[in-house]
Amino acid sequence: MKAEPDRRPRADAARNIEHILCAAREVFARVGPDAPLDEVAKHAGVGVRTLHRHFPRKEDLVRATLDRALTPDFAHAITRANSTPNPLRALTALIEETLTLVDRERPTLAAASNPSALTSAIAEPLLDTLTELTEKAQRATLIRPDLTPHDVHRLLGMLTSVLWGMAPGDQGWRRYLVLLLDALSPTTTTPLPPASPLHPASTGAECVPAWRTGTSGTPRP
Repeated sequence: MKAEPDRRPRADAARNIEHILCAAREVFARVGPDAPLDEVAKHAGVGVRTLHRHFPRKEDLVRATLDRALTPDFAHAITRANSTPNPLRALTALIEETLTLVDRERPTLAAASNPSALTSAIAEPLLDTLTELTEKAQRATLIRPDLTPHDVHRLLGMLTSVLWGMAPGDQGWRRYLVLLLDALSPTTTTPLPPASPLHPASTGAECVPAWRTGTSGTPRP
């Protein structure tokens, strides 16, 4: 007879966590990366103490929110890539899906004090798959032999940084993906997609990632 009271608090806690994570993603998108945690708690329908009990620091909340939002979709993208016979097409598709997902989660990423550190563990299976696909593409002579998997990881990082100078949902990053993919095979070129204008908000500060600015646009130290 004691099992039922023990089970109920765990179920309530799980529901509270789910509500908090959903609310955090919505609040960061609506209010911005500096949204106060009490706003998240209010949107989730829980008390601030409940939020802090599960997530003592904002960084804990951001990490859990990103994990919930990105991990399943990364897993699906990896599965699709591994089922694609052509390793270069698989590599290209995985990079495209990764950039699409990162762009989708930009509001939450912007709330992190160090997005790279937070996403490194989440992205580890993705980076492992990029390494495997790079090596397969090389064995199939589809990309240049002097490329290393770390080159591909860094190229993905470069493409990700491009997103911060564009409006959310802007597909202009595809132009730079084509440029970088052409660099992997010096014997071919591909017509470029249309170029996108610089996002008005980034004028004069194109190189300052959004996650390093506060709501006033002043770069954080």
